[in-house]
Amino acid sequence: MRKRADYIQSIEIKALWKGGRHIAWQLQPDVNILSGINGVGKSTIINHSARMLDAIEKGELAPDDAPYGVNIQLMPTDATYIKFDVIRSFDRPLLHSDLLEKLSDSRVKTELDWQIYRLQKRFLDYQVNIGNRIIELLTTGSPEDQQKAAEVSAPKKQFQDMIDGLFADTGKKIDRKSNEIQFIQTQNQNTQIITPYQLSSGEKQILAILLTVLVENREPYALLMDEPEISLHIDWQQRLIDLIRQLNPHAQIILSTHSPALIMDGWMSNVTEVGEISN
Repeated sequence: MRKRADYIQSIEIKALWKGGRHIAWQLQPDVNILSGINGVGKSTIINHSARMLDAIEKGELAPDDAPYGVNIQLMPTDATYIKFDVIRSFDRPLLHSDLLEKLSDSRVKTELDWQIYRLQKRFLDYQVNIGNRIIELLTTGSPEDQQKAAEVSAPKKQFQDMIDGLFADTGKKIDRKSNEIQFIQTQNQNTQIITPYQLSSGEKQILAILLTVLVENREPYALLMDEPEISLHIDWQQRLIDLIRQLNPHAQIILSTHSPALIMDGWMSNVTEVGEISN
């Protein structure tokens, strides 16, 4: 039986570029922030690690194998895979012709739209799972299980409250009666329905990050992000790590950044310069 890891203990890349540097990065279980100047290899480290994690999760190889020159050590050490998600920041046009032909939703036009489109499906599955769990607990009739049922639904409400607070200045609120993520916007006494694909790049970005965290249902997993601050308001950058940790205290955050705002809220000790882990 395959055993799921709690977090990533270390990432080793034998040659970051062909004939290039050796990377050895010891990770913390909670927050890991990779910093450095443009071109030093931050994105390459994140991308190589994501490809290796994907191969491990699919059971294609053992964790101590090293395609792409990558070796990932998990904790506990006898774990054989880890759940993970990758957040991409750039809201570029979606150019993959085969993918566009398969999509049934013409509103999906950018990379962030595509992430949200896939997250909508995961959100529906998440709601079904917590709904079934709540029904199971309530049918026992015990006060303890009724309390547990309320706790099961708490993260979803926390997520909705977070998004409503972040979007308050533009009059948008999550439509809590809808099975999919959509918004009700009230401006000048006019109310309209807004889809996620109509949001700004920054709004899509924060929505994609927090929705990704929510659907992992507070279970241990790794969240990899390459410069997540690019489209975000400075206030959202400063709050980002704490928002993620509130939604899922068991998430291991691994990100690259240029922004001082991401570490302003007490995360300076979690920053690693690429030069510190390079030989």
